[in-house]
Amino acid sequence: MTKFKQSESKLLFPQKKLTTLTDGLQYSILASSSSGNCLYIESDQHSLLLDAGLSGRKIEELMAQIDRDMIQVDAILLSHEHSDHIQGAGVLSRRYDIPLYANEKTWKAMESKLGNIPLEKKMVIDPESQMTIGNIDVLSYQVSHDAVDAQFYAFEKDKKQLVTVTDTGYVSDRLIGLLGNASAYLMESNHEIELLRYGSYPWSLKQRILSDEGHLSNEDAGLALADLIGNQTKEVYLGHLSDENNTPEMALNTVTDVLRFNDLAVNEDFSLQVALPETPTELKRL
Repeated sequence: MTKFKQSESKLLFPQKKLTTLTDGLQYSILASSSSGNCLYIESDQHSLLLDAGLSGRKIEELMAQIDRDMIQVDAILLSHEHSDHIQGAGVLSRRYDIPLYANEKTWKAMESKLGNIPLEKKMVIDPESQMTIGNIDVLSYQVSHDAVDAQFYAFEKDKKQLVTVTDTGYVSDRLIGLLGNASAYLMESNHEIELLRYGSYPWSLKQRILSDEGHLSNEDAGLALADLIGNQTKEVYLGHLSDENNTPEMALNTVTDVLRFNDLAVNEDFSLQVALPETPTELKRL
């Protein structure tokens, strides 16, 4: 595997004009659910995907819905080896000659699932590290999930940040301190606890989801966001909703109640919305 070195980034990704955007970032959550996840981020000259958990063809279709093309994408960052985050990564890497980024342990766990990836496209980004891809700064951080070494990412340009926190059983004080007061958040809001407890899942799966290495409930998401949101925060998306143990309305209602209980002005100081399984959000500028 090729170890990423920050000094190489601008050589790997030559400048190209993508949009009329001159500063900051734009992003669209292409898909977010228990069945597939993909996030698009762009600056004026570079673009990235976080995860590719749907078929390659489906991701191409979702990109077209926001008037973007996979040929524009400079890199795909992968959070962990579960299929709802990597399903289309191998296909897209081969089809468009795109490098894939993940940490060492995740590479070992997912390599056989991706198909043949040339050595020069296997890039390593260590946990708890910073690097620059083109002109987009990327911070990686570990989360508590039942994968070999799950990590998520924050993206920054011109002091505007997009933070992603999904697939984690809890949000630690360390992450609160590291990620607070960002411009925008994509926060996991996986399940409503009572729906999960009394639903059809086997008890072993319920235990896994409810554990510290599982997924955040709607209430957990609200409590974490109450600690993270600051005066610079303008947009919050709830993501990775369970198809069976949650609804967009439940997630919004529970998280709104928790935030308002903590004296946060939902949909006044910042917007609160839900990301959907296969309906891209509009391109939002930070």
